[in-house]
Amino acid sequence: MTQDTELAEQLRHIKRSLRGVMNGPVSASMRDKGLAYKVIFGVELPRLQQMAADLPHTYELAAALWKENIRECRLLAGMLMPAERMEADLATLWVEQMQYAEEAECTVLHLFSHEAWASVKAYEWIASDSEMFQLCGYLLLSRLFMQGSVPNNRDAQEFIDQAATAMHQPQSMVGRAAGKALVKFMNLGQAQESMAEQMLQALAKSETRVK
Repeated sequence: MTQDTELAEQLRHIKRSLRGVMNGPVSASMRDKGLAYKVIFGVELPRLQQMAADLPHTYELAAALWKENIRECRLLAGMLMPAERMEADLATLWVEQMQYAEEAECTVLHLFSHEAWASVKAYEWIASDSEMFQLCGYLLLSRLFMQGSVPNNRDAQEFIDQAATAMHQPQSMVGRAAGKALVKFMNLGQAQESMAEQMLQALAKSETRVK
């Protein structure tokens, strides 16, 4: 069996497996909420994680799944991609191709947060003009802060400045992600907590003036 034939068979097997556990009501609900994939099986994330544990973790399979316009395939791609094969340039390409917040959340959790370049890209992304890049940046920083990664003074100030801007729209997906990252930042220590509190006080004053 050639590599291409084996990969095609793996994709067919995954799609058959997804069809077998399809959740019609969840699928319909996702479509009602605006998800416009070609196919939505409505499979919950815990079940996808169980499936991923039994599937080959190869670059070729993950890349092929990412190219599918199928919700579950896109989410599985991030679970199956070997961390050592996800270079920063490829990660940037994936973020450019992301369609929904769920893809960002899943890919950051299972893949991006395990990369050596994660910190560098996170600060770069939160300063982007793209909402999806900003979202991935804040999600990634949340994970890094939870892992105990303490930023240097320059990076900390960059995070505070960018988060303050994002949190002017607290109900947006970027604003919510920035707020959650800020909480994780505050948990790093007294110095970080003090920086965040000063920012929040300034933010509250500016919002009061606007009103």
